[in-house]
Amino acid sequence: MTPTNSSEIRQAFLDFFEEMGHQVVASSPLPQLDNPTLLFVNAGMNQFVDVFLGKEVRPYKRAATSQKCMRVQGKHNDLENVGPSRRHHTFFEMLGNFSFGDYFKEGAIRFAFDFITKVCQIPEERLWYTVHLDDEQAFDIWTNDIGIDQSRILRMGDETNFWMMGDVGPCGPTSEIHYDWGPGFCTCDEPDCGVILDNDCDRWLEIWNLVFMQFDQGEDGSRTPLPKPGVDTGMGLERITAVVENQPVNYETDLFKPAMDRIQELLADALSERAEHETGYRVIADHGRAAAFLIADGVLPGNIGRGYVLRMIIRRAARFGRSIGFTEPFLGEIAQVFINMMADFYPELSQNQEHILHTLMLEEERFTKTLDSALSQLDVAIAELHHLQRNEIPGDLAFDLYATHGLPVEITRDVALEHGFGVDENGFLAARQAHAEASGAGAFGQYEKEESVYSDFLSEIITSGVLEGHGIENDPYSGSRLEARILGILLHDRWVLEAKDGDEVEIVTSATPFYLEAGGEVSDTGRIVAVGGEGEVVVRDTGQPVPGLIVHEGRINSGEIKRDQLVEIVVDDGRRWDIRRNHTATHLLHRELRNKLGNHVTQQGSLVAPDRLRFDFSHGEPVDGETLKNIELAINQVILSNLPVAAEYMPLKTATKTGAMALFGEKYGQIVRTIRVGNEEIAYSFELCGGLHVNATGDIGLFQFTAEEAVGAGLRRVEAVTGKGALSLVGQRQEALENIGSILNSPIFEIESKIGALLADNKAVNKELSQLYREKARGQFEKLMADMETIKGVSIATGQFDSGDFDTLREMSDLFRDRVPSGVAVFGAIKDERPILIAAVTDDLVERGVSAGKLISAVAKIVGGGGGGRAALAQAGGSYPEKLPEALNAVPRLVADIILQSSA
Repeated sequence: MTPTNSSEIRQAFLDFFEEMGHQVVASSPLPQLDNPTLLFVNAGMNQFVDVFLGKEVRPYKRAATSQKCMRVQGKHNDLENVGPSRRHHTFFEMLGNFSFGDYFKEGAIRFAFDFITKVCQIPEERLWYTVHLDDEQAFDIWTNDIGIDQSRILRMGDETNFWMMGDVGPCGPTSEIHYDWGPGFCTCDEPDCGVILDNDCDRWLEIWNLVFMQFDQGEDGSRTPLPKPGVDTGMGLERITAVVENQPVNYETDLFKPAMDRIQELLADALSERAEHETGYRVIADHGRAAAFLIADGVLPGNIGRGYVLRMIIRRAARFGRSIGFTEPFLGEIAQVFINMMADFYPELSQNQEHILHTLMLEEERFTKTLDSALSQLDVAIAELHHLQRNEIPGDLAFDLYATHGLPVEITRDVALEHGFGVDENGFLAARQAHAEASGAGAFGQYEKEESVYSDFLSEIITSGVLEGHGIENDPYSGSRLEARILGILLHDRWVLEAKDGDEVEIVTSATPFYLEAGGEVSDTGRIVAVGGEGEVVVRDTGQPVPGLIVHEGRINSGEIKRDQLVEIVVDDGRRWDIRRNHTATHLLHRELRNKLGNHVTQQGSLVAPDRLRFDFSHGEPVDGETLKNIELAINQVILSNLPVAAEYMPLKTATKTGAMALFGEKYGQIVRTIRVGNEEIAYSFELCGGLHVNATGDIGLFQFTAEEAVGAGLRRVEAVTGKGALSLVGQRQEALENIGSILNSPIFEIESKIGALLADNKAVNKELSQLYREKARGQFEKLMADMETIKGVSIATGQFDSGDFDTLREMSDLFRDRVPSGVAVFGAIKDERPILIAAVTDDLVERGVSAGKLISAVAKIVGGGGGGRAALAQAGGSYPEKLPEALNAVPRLVADIILQSSA
């Protein structure tokens, strides 16, 4: 059946390639965690990079995907075009088929042509093709094997038809398939538009790019043939949907039309108003979809990296929304449209629906509070610059709007363009860098060994047959002991045949039972013991520097070890059980946080160590003590219920469709491991997880919170202990209570009432002392009034009180102003070994320009401090109590200077 809409096209593509022997692989999450140069996956091949580079071996040689992508970074930043353009997007889906040393050009070209013409039924007369000018093989396949007329195949240069993974490494020619909308769509005004040109003419639409990874480029620019060439293809779902639906504007296809209709419904716009606000409609639809997918994949709004991108697109959509008539948060309504439309294929949308809507609401509300102020400042700046006949927003202003008001530079750029202005991008970057350096951001570095040390070794032992192609066997689930053979010893960054007592080494064995750090759970530690010998290695950590290679990092504790030696690998099982307890507890914690706080709560990170657990989750406000107690009680009740904890392997699609929660940012294969707490019929908790767990909740023993805090906007963190750690904490608290009871000479259960009584007594004593201090202060006040001097007709009272605080000094100042019709008073005291000061000026002198704020600032400098306040009353503090008399003695002179200045 010919597909007619986006969902049918996506499924038809995957079905077609599955029938052609491809493994259908699920989309990886949007956050690109494997490549530090990318924030997000921006192409279908990203998740297969290590396969193409030979660092990873998978059980299939053909794959097909519908990959979620984001292009808002670097050379792939299309943001300025999103809205004005009919086919630019931030988020998009890339349909791709891949060959890892299997079929090459002939297969890729045949598959592409058959899918487009036979499955999608696109007329051949609408299709044009390009090949690299030196790629005779691809040209021959198109003409002789497929039967395309040579006049419809254009030969192009490196700029358009040659692909490179980087400056060095895999590269190769490409072949593209283009669709001709017809002469009526020409926008280039070229006389020869009947031939495909690289001039961005709307008549032509590239719909599929076939990349033939054929060469390995060296540093000198030379290209040698790869031993196993590969194929990487990409076809944008948005573009092929436009062609199938015969709709040249992507936003009018079924991918976006429901969202566009919902915007119109919410605004109650007429069709003419919808057309007038076309750019705003498109931005909101595109950004609403992108935000929903980013949040579903675990990204939270923030100030840097992925969080910045999410915050920026939410705020850009909110700004456009305000400009076309929205006055209340609206993005949740748009996200809901995409959740309803796409959750069948991307179940993470429905699983995290509440979290998505909650996050959007909070971010829109947060931005609304500052949007008007930021835009008004920008408008004023544009008006001033226009008056000065300048047309560029200064970079420091653009950065201040972001740093102070949260207005991303992308929005500043949008507004500037609407007024015919540009933005000093380099100035913005310079201001941001200066701010980062001033705040210490980025002031760190990390040394890493050259990856080739490991990848070359892995390649060597696989090629020689010492190790199977799938890599080191790792099974942390079957037991804590395993016999294996040493395959490699890394000493001082060199692979050696043996090492001796005291050497710091990294050991590679043919198999290992050690758990490798993942999903927040730390690695196992333990020992490697020579079988029949004296060598023993104390293992402190375990890692996987390249896929397929596992190394045990540690120190030789005794004897010596050699390559090819048989050893027993022993996990520290007591430590592992502590980790198990904490890990299973995080699953219970996740469930109870959602139960008590709402389904918007999702895990955003964790640490599972032997001594504690840490859990980060999405939530916009502090969790109060009573709620924490209730969560803690609920978890301990589950522990007492001793529910079974079971692991099960199943297809990823089955797991997600049956409700298994996934950890944000983790990569999952086609077969996943799930952890179910409770009975199969009624699961208490059901999550995708590769970590180690207890057999039943009762094994956890006890759960106790130790901390709750904020770690970012909309992000909270709790810490807790279980098992032995919880028992130790309870014991410490019990001991502390007993010690307090002993001090108070009171039984533990009467401590609370005893302390309450003591506090009440203390409060009464403090009240009496305060009254005595006030009476004493009044006595000192009367003496100061008697010694008051007059300068230039102004009464001046100064003095240091033996005891008191700001309240006492303020009361004395009020007495002064009530009693003296025209005068200035400056009083001081020593509070907690620091000087404090207060100045009071009567109303008549305020009218003459005498300011208590100005006076107190001058006096405070003498005691090494500062302060301020109103013209009639101001206060200050300092650092040098010994200089308080000097400061008070200076008051008459300072008052005289101020009076003189005000009279001038």
